[in-house]
Amino acid sequence: MSCDSGYMGQVIEWPEVVTEGWDIEECRAMLRDALQEMVLAYHQQNQEIPLGNSLIEQVPVKIENVCQAA
Repeated sequence: MSCDSGYMGQVIEWPEVVTEGWDIEECRAMLRDALQEMVLAYHQQNQEIPLGNSLIEQVPVKIENVCQAA
C-alpha cells in the first residue's frame, strides 16, 4: 500500500487561496503564483489588497502505513 504525499499551502489573509505541491519548494512556488493572480484580480476590481506579515509552516511528520481513503 502506498500513499501520495506532498505539501498543502494556504494564505492567511486570503483563506480561499489553497494550493498543493509535491515538495515544499513547489508548494511555495504555487502559493507565489496564486498570490500574484489574487493581487492582479483585486487590482482589476479596485479592491484593497489585504496586508499581513504572518508566516505559518507546519512541520511534516512521517507516519508509516497510514493512508486516507480517496
